[in-house]
Amino acid sequence: MKNLSILLTAFIMVGFSSNSEWTVLFDGKTVKGLRGYKQSGFPDSWEVVDGTLKTVPGHGVDLISEEVYKNFELELEWKVPKGGNSGIFYFATEEGNYIWQSAPEMQVVDDEKHTDGKNTLTSAGALYALIAPSANVVKPVGEFNQVRIKVKNNHVEHWLNGTKIVEYVYGSDMMWDLVAKSKFNKMPLFAKASEGHIGLQGDHGLIWYKNIRIRRL
Repeated sequence: MKNLSILLTAFIMVGFSSNSEWTVLFDGKTVKGLRGYKQSGFPDSWEVVDGTLKTVPGHGVDLISEEVYKNFELELEWKVPKGGNSGIFYFATEEGNYIWQSAPEMQVVDDEKHTDGKNTLTSAGALYALIAPSANVVKPVGEFNQVRIKVKNNHVEHWLNGTKIVEYVYGSDMMWDLVAKSKFNKMPLFAKASEGHIGLQGDHGLIWYKNIRIRRL
């Protein structure tokens, strides 16, 4: 029994240590560590409603993390309205006029009604306009989708609802070949940063995010 007690104590301590590694950016009540793109504070174009971080109709400002990240694991949940569209960015800088000029994007969209959903390269979970998801696991409009984006030594994974749907090496020849065939080939800042901000698109209409947290790897 004594040995069992020691093992249980060790297990509990490891669990607490693991949890403490996460930085909670939004817990359903408080936003911490996020600000507006090219702004010093948090914009009034977002509001907290029923435990979610929601865009305010008629406004539009993207959010970015105050800190920059290189190796990280990001978790959050998103929900779109009918025909809705947004995106989750990483390795973002504020050099351009828009976040998508520098940052790769995990697509957030209503595949059924939005035109982007008709093309797998721009469907939910895709590395936007570059790599299509390997499986269609997006939930119906009105339901929350669980996201995990993991980056370790430039190895990138997109997970949606518990399934890994995109995997690639950031900065690899394969990635640059795809960029060369896309609209991003005319954007000199795109995917050039070795580290950057996390971003949430807020200028494409109504969107809900919740349970946003990140940890360094």
